[in-house]
Amino acid sequence: MYQQQQKQSILTEEDLAGAILSDLKRVVREYATAATESTCPDIRQLFTKLMNSTLTLQGQLFQAMQQANMYNAASPALRQELDKQMKQYQQTKQKTTQFVQQNLGQQQNQTFYTPAMQQQTNQQQQGNQPYYM
Repeated sequence: MYQQQQKQSILTEEDLAGAILSDLKRVVREYATAATESTCPDIRQLFTKLMNSTLTLQGQLFQAMQQANMYNAASPALRQELDKQMKQYQQTKQKTTQFVQQNLGQQQNQTFYTPAMQQQTNQQQQGNQPYYM
């Protein structure tokens, strides 16, 4: 009897697949975060590749679950609501782009104080002051 109980899983296949699907979604988010926060192009590319392969695996699992009636998708959204959201996102993107361009443009026109400028200032001041021993 113990052997029969040991063979039976506590979770159903649907529950196991759902848990794996949730984990894959979480991993995709973590890879996306890692890729966007990476300053090294090679590391960024690595996390992007990992994210893409995990997205592919997640999509395959989702399709298999959907075909086996293990996953009930949300009801379809109204086209009008989708268009409204898309318009909002496009406006936000445009405002963000304008903000970044304005700030980058201002920074390019500004002169930043650098150590080389400090040395040049010090040399000019020393040239104007008498030298005492």
